[in-house]
Amino acid sequence: MNQVDLKVKLRDTGKQQSKKYRADGLVPGVFYTKGSEPVSLLAEPLALRPIVYTAETKIVNLEIEGIDGIKECILKDIQFDPVSDKITHFDLYGFIRGQKMTVEVPVVLKGTSIGVREGGIIQHLIHKTKIQCLPKDLPNSIELNITNLKIGESILVRNITMEGIEFELPPDTAFVSVVAPRVSADKAAEK
Repeated sequence: MNQVDLKVKLRDTGKQQSKKYRADGLVPGVFYTKGSEPVSLLAEPLALRPIVYTAETKIVNLEIEGIDGIKECILKDIQFDPVSDKITHFDLYGFIRGQKMTVEVPVVLKGTSIGVREGGIIQHLIHKTKIQCLPKDLPNSIELNITNLKIGESILVRNITMEGIEFELPPDTAFVSVVAPRVSADKAAEK
């Protein structure tokens, strides 16, 4: 599991104050964890890049100015401005070592399937999935090797076994499948 350090400051709350922070080029956020009060944070946009603009799930070592100790957390939610695409808010969720947590991780396909080489079309049905695991077992992503996947075959949740990880999807849910290409109506009419 990749880790990244993030230094933030405490901030005042309220809509007007948040607007002022954004106008000053800063990003308001919240750190919360089970059994504790939320902590309002303020971060530099550049400091957030390694955890926002990535395809991997990363553990964040959060250092809050004025509060002792490093807090381990993950990025739970991120909001962007619809026009400028700038980060407008972030949520960090703290976890406790030894306790399971629910996390959304990306699903990455590896290889070129036999079915695609035979003319089939790959359908990547689920790009992110929620899993439950201990922090020590948290993967960067769920990697699926599709090399042996033939036309008409799929990789289902029940086909994947990863030590210490439980999927929050029904066992018959397909992550990826290879389907035969559609025959156009013109070609079908010729036959």
